[in-house]
Amino acid sequence: MSSCNKPTQMKHLITVVLGLLLVSTVRAKEIKTEILISASTEKVWAIFSDFKNYPKWNPFIKSLTGEVKVGEKINVTIQPYDSKPMSFKPKVLVFETNKEMRWIGRLLFGGLFDGKHQFEIIDNHNGTVTFKQSEVFKGILMPFFSKKKMENTRKGYEAMNQQLKELAEQK
Repeated sequence: MSSCNKPTQMKHLITVVLGLLLVSTVRAKEIKTEILISASTEKVWAIFSDFKNYPKWNPFIKSLTGEVKVGEKINVTIQPYDSKPMSFKPKVLVFETNKEMRWIGRLLFGGLFDGKHQFEIIDNHNGTVTFKQSEVFKGILMPFFSKKKMENTRKGYEAMNQQLKELAEQK
């Protein structure tokens, strides 16, 4: 191949990479779930943040270990509905007692496949709370994350939410 084609080839490569990055940001996918729980924010948070007991009750997050504080990486093993367990090391972005936890997990490096997962406890000021669990997925590998995987992940969130509700509402 002649050297006069190298600049053209480089332009094509850059165009393809930029196109993939653009598609990945436009094609972000989100899962949102929530459940009403008849309990105080403190009780729900106490169960939610007792990570060492996740293996006993949590059907989605099988384990969560490490120092859970902003800026730290933790070790998480999840098992979406009808799927094999998967382990990763997300970085904690927010950890606010009785209110919110948020992390970002990345496959190898940012932009390839990223998931920003959020857990919120909202006091409804009537003896109930709304527990919200959501995640935004994006990256150049998003086209390979099937609808079935998204649905199985959503089912895992809902199963976790339901178990949390049942534990928090026990007298």
